[in-house]
Amino acid sequence: MRILFLSYWGLDDPLTVSTVFPHLQLLQQRPDVESVLLVTIERNGKAPAFRLPFAADKVEFAPLISEPGRNVLVTKTDDFLRFPKQLVQLAAAHRSDFLLARGAPAGALAYLVWKQNKLPFYVESFEPHADYMLESGVWRRYDPRYLFQRHWERKQKQLARGLMPVAENYRRQLISEGVPADQIVTVPCSVNLAAFGYDAARGADVRRQLGLPADAIVGIYVGKFGDIYYDQEAYDLFAATAQHFGEKFRLIVLTPNAISDVQARLAAVGLGPERSFVTKAQHHEVPGYLSAADFAFAPIKPADCRQFCSPIKVGEYWANGLPVILTEGVGDDSDIIKAEGGGAVFNLDHPETVPAAVRRIAELVQQPDYRQQTRQLAERYRSPERARQAYATFFGA
Repeated sequence: MRILFLSYWGLDDPLTVSTVFPHLQLLQQRPDVESVLLVTIERNGKAPAFRLPFAADKVEFAPLISEPGRNVLVTKTDDFLRFPKQLVQLAAAHRSDFLLARGAPAGALAYLVWKQNKLPFYVESFEPHADYMLESGVWRRYDPRYLFQRHWERKQKQLARGLMPVAENYRRQLISEGVPADQIVTVPCSVNLAAFGYDAARGADVRRQLGLPADAIVGIYVGKFGDIYYDQEAYDLFAATAQHFGEKFRLIVLTPNAISDVQARLAAVGLGPERSFVTKAQHHEVPGYLSAADFAFAPIKPADCRQFCSPIKVGEYWANGLPVILTEGVGDDSDIIKAEGGGAVFNLDHPETVPAAVRRIAELVQQPDYRQQTRQLAERYRSPERARQAYATFFGA
């Protein structure tokens, strides 16, 4: 098999590192895979140096360069006009047997390639992206990006040889919409379980570097504020947690947001620099910070379509053994937490659920084996083995 693997993100984007690379490694290991052409979309106007964190003699690289510095609508329009033509040329030169797209936006490009050359395509991490962006307030209902993406998602449901949604909730929804069940395999966002495993020594080093008291109760949040995530509500959640744990509570925030702004907003809710640490971190640095924490936050904005997602951060938290304070109605994860543990859920429409969730976390972190128990959820639900099985279903064992 010769596969064109399309990532909608750049080569060095954390989402590519955390979600695409593990799947490339799975494909690299298959004896029937002759070559994988990895295509990424680079938005800074230049091609990055190609490197992978594993031996990959079967993987080639071809970036698509998006012109930077323009209005986002102009840029996206240009991308979707130019990139399908370039992908057709790349697929022909590579002699690709099919295109494997990561995410519904990449799936839209795969469909546009199919229109030109009928190259079969599969879409993994398939989610209702247009509805995500609409319900999060990022796109408006009459935004051309929303209208086109929604249309292209319908086409993916009709024409893709296989869809790999990230949640069982969405698999059931797709079947109800008429997508044949044998063309759907659920693959939650995979996590590198070894890389994100708990490392007590590394965690202790981080605690010493940050000057955290030995008896500190440490919460951690990895991600941004705003868009599909809560903004001020997240800071209020941190404050409510601090109120419960008292002076022992410390907070680590790893975020792409402006550090000074995050620090100021934390100080405004009583979590100044003596009780919080904020930084940007490379993906390989994150496990060390997770190992220094006792539990984690995932304050994701609620929306109807959120039940169809699979936040990578939840899988990474679980892989490190961290129970998660998670918004109710997020993917399969909030139901897993209710049924099997691994955290606590809250719903801001019912304010009493916030202190209840914090109390539940406090109970969990007192259990001597809570990290091992939580880690088992990642092994059960977020292992790359799920992707391996999906590939076997669609491409042959």
